[in-house]
Amino acid sequence: MITVAKLDAADRAAWEVLFTGYNTFYERVLPADRFDIAWAGFQEDTRIHALGAKLDGQLVGIAHFLTHASTTTDDVCYLQDLFTAPEARGKGVARALIAAVSDWARTQHCNRVYWSTHESNATARRLYDQVAVNRGFILYLIPL
Repeated sequence: MITVAKLDAADRAAWEVLFTGYNTFYERVLPADRFDIAWAGFQEDTRIHALGAKLDGQLVGIAHFLTHASTTTDDVCYLQDLFTAPEARGKGVARALIAAVSDWARTQHCNRVYWSTHESNATARRLYDQVAVNRGFILYLIPL
């Protein structure tokens, strides 16, 4: 059975393993202080939020998200990071996390939840195509 809830202090070590896995997938290495900064933000639960998915009591998935203003609608929720442990993939963990983020966003009166992924992430995109609409937007960024 999958349960989804806010991360608590006891989840820190397992969360760090999962967040490292997420960043490794995207070929990033974060300095140690970024983990501390992110964790502190999740514990404050004001600007950035986190949920964890547990399967048989073990943390196997994480979702990090935030809300922001929109010029055309009510606030929107950006699902920034979503990761499932390799051994838990295909068991509904990511789907449960997306649903929980969506439920949370509804309680905050957000107009929508959105996220991005790399075009090569075919496994995740199979799920995303089932639970969301790809409206064809392309993401650009300027590193500063």
